[in-house]
Order: sequence, then C-alpha cells, then structure tokens
Amino acid sequence: MHLALSMVVAALAATLVFGLWYPYPYRALSGGRELFLLLMGVDVVIGPVITFFIYNPIKKLRRELLLDLALVGLLQMAALGYGLWSVSQARPVHLVFEYSRFSVAHANQVPDALLDRVPQGIVPLPWTGPTLLSLRPFKNTQERMDATVAAMSGAPLPGRVDLWQPYPMARDAVLQQARPLSELRTRFPEMGGQMDELLRTVGQTWERSAYLPLVGRKMAWTVVIDNQSADVIGFLPVDPF
Repeated sequence: MHLALSMVVAALAATLVFGLWYPYPYRALSGGRELFLLLMGVDVVIGPVITFFIYNPIKKLRRELLLDLALVGLLQMAALGYGLWSVSQARPVHLVFEYSRFSVAHANQVPDALLDRVPQGIVPLPWTGPTLLSLRPFKNTQERMDATVAAMSGAPLPGRVDLWQPYPMARDAVLQQARPLSELRTRFPEMGGQMDELLRTVGQTWERSAYLPLVGRKMAWTVVIDNQSADVIGFLPVDPF
C-alpha cells in the first residue's frame, strides 16, 4: 500500500515537472529527466523499504505503528519537497536567441541582483515553462567585453536580464544567422526521416524551413524555424556544430 501510494505521488510530481517545468525538449536539454528519476527512485523506494522493516503488527501496538508510519511519511514528504525545490531551481525559464544560436536560460543562472532590471512585460522566472526571448545588441565594445568577462566568470549571457528583449525584435538577426534545413539533411542523412516527420506534423515545407543550433545544459540540439517569420516550429536531437 505504501509503495502504491508513493508511486501515485511520484506520478503527480512527474506531471508537474514534465508538464510545466521541463516540457519537451528541455527534459533532455536541461537534465530534468535524470534529476527527477534520481529523486523519485530514492523517494519511492526508501519510504516503502523503511515501512517494510518497521511494520510489525504482532510486536507493536496499533498506536505505535501509526506513529512510526506517520514519521516515515513526514520524512518522505520532506525529502520529496526538497527534491522538487531543487528541480525547480534548475528549471529552464527562457529559450533565448543569443546572437548566432539559441540557448536555454535556467532559473539558477539568473542573478537575483539583476532582477530589478528586467524589461517591462517580461516575466523573469516563469513557472509554466520556458518563454521565447532574444538578447539585444551590445551598446558598445565595452559592454561586449564586460559581458564576455562576466560569462567566463559564471554569468552566462542567456541569464543576463539586462540584455533581454522580446523575441520578435531579433527577427532579422535570427533570419540572417539561420541556415536552410536542407543543408542539415545533407550533413545528417540518417535524420532525414525525423525531419520529414517534424515538418509533416507542423504543416511546414522544406523550402520555408531553416535551422539554428540550440545549446542546453547537457547537450546541443537544433531549433527549426520558419525562414519567413522566424517562428520556432520544432526541435531536432542533433548537434549541428
């Protein structure tokens, strides 16, 4: 019974994590899948195992059993709460066009000290999945150098809220950097079927499709865009670098 209840709670937690915080493809790009499976593996297994060892209706009074089970449940819920908090702090919050590629900005990469500089209309740390943003052009060479030094010191550009701007403002830059999707098919012919399936699913043609690299926490993928509007239409699990 304890194992079944733990699995139900794990399923509800998975709905929250993968339905809101780490939707496709971020569960792979941001490491959410591995982190969550580790959390659930420990939480779902440890609680029922402890219950298995302490449950003894012959030697223990009912009151003692209930107290023991309540303590196990509290410890298990505390571990679950801490685990979900850890997962939430590493969640992806924005898909950011970073001058020549897309990058994923995570909640723990956004400095608290810069939150008061978030442009109006942008939610800095959304809880309902990543939103689409871009980085504005640097004002001058000095700002570019400062941002580069900060990135090398552990402040990645996608998390710099003072550089954020709405994605449509970078439309021309996105289209300038994008390459025809057909070129990617030539480089990775084994991915041709998956590319065909993606375009068929979204009702897109090869002639109107382009791509850009996508850099996540754990790996690089590909963003497929419309080469007229710069709208993001899908993702491909291939490293285009």
